[in-house]
Amino acid sequence: MRNRHLYWLSASLTSVGLAFFLYKIFALDFPLTPGTTADLWEVEVQLRFVTRNEPVRVMLFIPTNTRPFAVVDENFVSRGYGLTTTREQGNRQAVWSQRNPRGEQALYYRAVVRRADVKQPQAFAKRPDILTPNLRGPRLAAAQALLAEAREQSADIDTLVAQLVKRLNSPKTDTNAALLLGRKPDATKPIKAAVEVLALGEIPARLVRGILVESQRRHALLTPWLQVYDGQWKSYDPTSGELGIPHDYLLLWRGNDAFVKLKGGSGLKTLVSVRRSEQASITAALMRGEVDIPHLVGFSLFGLPIATQEVYRILLLIPVGALVLVLMRNVVGVKTFGTFMPILIALAFRETELLWGVVLFSLVVALGLSVRFYLEHLKLLIVPRLASVLIVVVLLMVVISVITHKLGLERGLSVALFPMVILTMTIERMSIVWEERGAAEAIQQGLGSLAVAVLAYLVMSISYIAYLVFVFPELMLLLLASTLLLGRYAGYRLLELRRFKVLASEAA
Repeated sequence: MRNRHLYWLSASLTSVGLAFFLYKIFALDFPLTPGTTADLWEVEVQLRFVTRNEPVRVMLFIPTNTRPFAVVDENFVSRGYGLTTTREQGNRQAVWSQRNPRGEQALYYRAVVRRADVKQPQAFAKRPDILTPNLRGPRLAAAQALLAEAREQSADIDTLVAQLVKRLNSPKTDTNAALLLGRKPDATKPIKAAVEVLALGEIPARLVRGILVESQRRHALLTPWLQVYDGQWKSYDPTSGELGIPHDYLLLWRGNDAFVKLKGGSGLKTLVSVRRSEQASITAALMRGEVDIPHLVGFSLFGLPIATQEVYRILLLIPVGALVLVLMRNVVGVKTFGTFMPILIALAFRETELLWGVVLFSLVVALGLSVRFYLEHLKLLIVPRLASVLIVVVLLMVVISVITHKLGLERGLSVALFPMVILTMTIERMSIVWEERGAAEAIQQGLGSLAVAVLAYLVMSISYIAYLVFVFPELMLLLLASTLLLGRYAGYRLLELRRFKVLASEAA
């Protein structure tokens, strides 16, 4: 029963840890390797105009999260203007206002977008309202004729739209299309005509506009597109009628309204520019997390102050060292002094470097052990004896630092990084084992502790492991599950196989 509970607990911890780990990788695009970069695009809209000594109101459509792009960051530059953002019919709009502006004005909107599989809203339970087309007389008759011809040569919505778009893009060969488009039609005219014709057939449709997000474009052009409702909004190429939308199309707004509306000014100039920028993948993933899960960053290690983050970059390596210690003691069979001493010594090795760390650690323990044997003759009580050893350890560290500094060995100064309390307890424990079990056992445990500390240091120094445990701290749950399972391991240790080799040969 106990084993079943332990296995269930370990499986639960592993499942939860893996779930968070995989979600960050596949949903939020957290990189598995440090130093990778992600493609982001900066979109800037610049508005310039001259005021007319009256209150000014400027309305600009701004992007929202729609496939295939998500807005991960945005800011507005507008000195002295009040700013509000509104949502209406799926559009977002920035509204600047000021009562007494003077002279030439400049407003900026900047957004950072990244490619993302943004969840689309569910299909409407009720069909969208269809606006009555503004068609009269000959234009109404031409629209009805176009609709009838397209329906005759189509089988569903997709083919109907394709046939209609084909005719509207060939006004020279189709008199009905020429009548609807009028003289000198612009790029949006065929789409508006398609929306009106489809409205006669009780099919909701709309004009959408956006920009093609390319690597570098100083003057990005607004590109119109056609969307038709068929249980959900479907996009169609306005020139060919093909279903789909370009992979680099950033939708800005839907409907026939102008991109920018200005009241109280004149001479409006609009400039849209796009620039590709590379940022660290982890930064991009965090910005994506702020979009999908607003509280992800605030309640994660990345929401902490930078100085505190650096502390946890080290602390999160301690469980890794603890797992190494458990494996070496319970599976391999290496004897050590205590549980925490090898791990903390390994942390000190990260600052002293391995060779100097081993030398300084061995020197302090050897000298401290000599002093401890001398104190044994004084028959002190345990607490004063430990305090005395602690004082001696501190003095030894001071002496070693001074001597190595005089000799020009600056690495000797790093002896101060060793945890002196742990050194004191190691010396005390080693002396007791020496007295009770002999010098060989004490030296064996001392060397075992040093060996485990060195191995833990080597594992904890792997930059990839340090990156994983900080970016994906949920992996601690997997370490915990592994440690719990190892806690019930009662089999032979690897170093014990030699001891029982004789029994195995006798049984044979």
